[in-house]
Amino acid sequence: MSNPVFRVMLRFDINPGMEEGFEQTWLSIGSVITDHPANRGQWLMKDSEQASTYYVISDWVDEPRFREFEHSDEHVEHRKKLHPYRHGGAMFTMNVVFALPAGEAAKALR
Repeated sequence: MSNPVFRVMLRFDINPGMEEGFEQTWLSIGSVITDHPANRGQWLMKDSEQASTYYVISDWVDEPRFREFEHSDEHVEHRKKLHPYRHGGAMFTMNVVFALPAGEAAKALR
């Protein structure tokens, strides 16, 4: 992959009845992440079967820059604002090996 991507996936277990507040808070503080020069974007997704479970994916230029952000004061404040909505969750980190935009799989094999 010519432009490596370090991907972070978070699972948020939200207190029942607080989903809308969580969504609005996440949206209102999203620029804390997307304005960081090492961030390549982030997405909030809601589980289709568990109404109070959400996932966030954020892409970074590399792991060291993500870890730098993870330990920053801005991120600590970001987490404090989301904490009242959640009762659990998990974090998964990974390196993207291949990315195949729609219609690109055949080209990757040539």
